[in-house]
Amino acid sequence: MSWRPRRVTSVETLEAGPAGALGALLDSGAPVPVAGDVLPPLWHWVALPRWPVSSVIGVDGHPRRGDFLPPIDLPRRMFAGGEVTFHGDLRVGAEVVRESEVVSVEEKDGRSGRLAVVEVLTRLVDAERDDLLVEERQNLIYRDAAPAPSSFPDPEPAVVDPAGPPLVPEDDGWRFVTDPTLLMRFSAASANPHRIHYDWPYATRVEGYPGLVVHGPLSTLVLAEAIRLAHPDRAVRLLRHRNTAPLFCGDPALVSIDRPAPDTAEVALRRPDGTALAGLRAELATATP
Repeated sequence: MSWRPRRVTSVETLEAGPAGALGALLDSGAPVPVAGDVLPPLWHWVALPRWPVSSVIGVDGHPRRGDFLPPIDLPRRMFAGGEVTFHGDLRVGAEVVRESEVVSVEEKDGRSGRLAVVEVLTRLVDAERDDLLVEERQNLIYRDAAPAPSSFPDPEPAVVDPAGPPLVPEDDGWRFVTDPTLLMRFSAASANPHRIHYDWPYATRVEGYPGLVVHGPLSTLVLAEAIRLAHPDRAVRLLRHRNTAPLFCGDPALVSIDRPAPDTAEVALRRPDGTALAGLRAELATATP
């Protein structure tokens, strides 16, 4: 193929509005950052929104491939995980230089058919001092479509009562509860137009899912929020996260946290039967005032 990776550079502001929107969505009781405050870990995913222009949108809602991302012809796209190193603090209202590039594309045959793994490297640099603040690697997986269903699931009855805050405290962790409004709000806050999160006919009849899919980044952010609630006096300097199975809107899920070492925390998202959905491991340090 003629596609070649390229570096995309832009100067952007860590916006207070989307950060406030995420704080309202999580509604966890932890402080919501305002201008000048340090962003909690991974909140730059919403504080640096980047909406694609309408003319480049593809069938799935994402920009058509072949420009920044390679022209892979596999229809299903999934957020598989990554690693984030925080070299410095990201503060609300600050200007950063964002540099992003595709650093690897690997195509192979898996148990469920063809797949491709795309790794994207992003650096966030302080626009004033030229200091590297964040270095992040994200893995995107593209897969073959699911077999065409012989029949389509009927929509569930409309939920009248909202689910409320997504993290509900339990004796040994939290329940993670979702509803369509939560998914819609996160799509808007994170500038994510992927149709599997809000378009039920597309998610079920085109991509073959049993319902709306909870965003992989939302599940990961919820795990990071659990660490913030459990260790409010600590800062995160390194995060490794992985999404292993999809969670569908309204399905029950449990969040548990462990601290295997004084400066390490591990948190997991599982179904009630123990099936792993996502995991996160964080290296902790003393928080910046």
